[in-house]
Amino acid sequence: MLSRTASDLYWMSRYLERAENLARMLDVSYSLSLMPQDGHGDGLHELAMPLLITGTLDDYVERHGELHAERLLHFFALDASNPASIYSCLGAARASAHAVRGRITADMWENINSTWLEIRGIAEQGLSRYGMSRFCEWVKERSHLFRGATYGTIMRHDAFRFIRLGTFIERADNTLRLLDARYEMLELRGKDTSVVVEDTSARGYYQWSALLRALSSFEAYTELYRDAPGARHVAELLLLRADIPRSLRACLEEIDDALASLPGSNGRPAQRLAAQLDARLRYTGIDEILGEGLHEWLNEFIPLVAQLGDAIHTSYLEAA
Repeated sequence: MLSRTASDLYWMSRYLERAENLARMLDVSYSLSLMPQDGHGDGLHELAMPLLITGTLDDYVERHGELHAERLLHFFALDASNPASIYSCLGAARASAHAVRGRITADMWENINSTWLEIRGIAEQGLSRYGMSRFCEWVKERSHLFRGATYGTIMRHDAFRFIRLGTFIERADNTLRLLDARYEMLELRGKDTSVVVEDTSARGYYQWSALLRALSSFEAYTELYRDAPGARHVAELLLLRADIPRSLRACLEEIDDALASLPGSNGRPAQRLAAQLDARLRYTGIDEILGEGLHEWLNEFIPLVAQLGDAIHTSYLEAA
């Protein structure tokens, strides 16, 4: 497969996954901002969380000045001039899909094209009239439909593998960043960073529950654990459980499998790094992570996922 074709397939799926992740992030931040803050701010702090996670705080402040709820939501949802907005991500995904129209199925193309047409209509209507929660649910629904069309119609060849790679690299990075952001917000690190102090307050319960819901893992948590959501069990679930679709380990297993299935020897650096990261998670326990310090462990692993993405790009997506 030509590197340009592989790149378009990879980034098509990354941008779609990014749009869905942004919708999940915005939905939980918006919901938590409407709750009584109990002395922890005025709700804008919650809405500003996506700015911190995506590294767009400076860009927002430069363009809009002080934080404002309506401007924040528009900035991330429908702002065509913000490359990190859901609108821009879906536009970029549609452009990549158009470039590889002959390598994806009709069902996939029709889904992504109609999604782009619909969001343009939503942008004309305005977010305040359409509704924030309704918009986030729409984005997730469109992403699910595209994923279903992909799994249900495309051949299991290299195109499918590059689509999987884009999805799971993006998802792994998002899970790490969301977990770290929530952990930091709840200020669970004491003077000794290896000690996790569980927040048993109502605020802590809703924060952890919101994170689990944002990653579609709340039902799995209640099935696996008896206790109320807390740092230890949530981190174990989202980092180390292979049976949780949005966990870090599940993502790395998918990436490792996809890379191992690609032909040729060019991808050995990426394959080796993916296998190393997968093995590291497979043989790591939650006590080891908490012993190092959850925040420190997460901030060590985020660059490793980025390094894996760079290795995939160098191995397969750069033109020879």
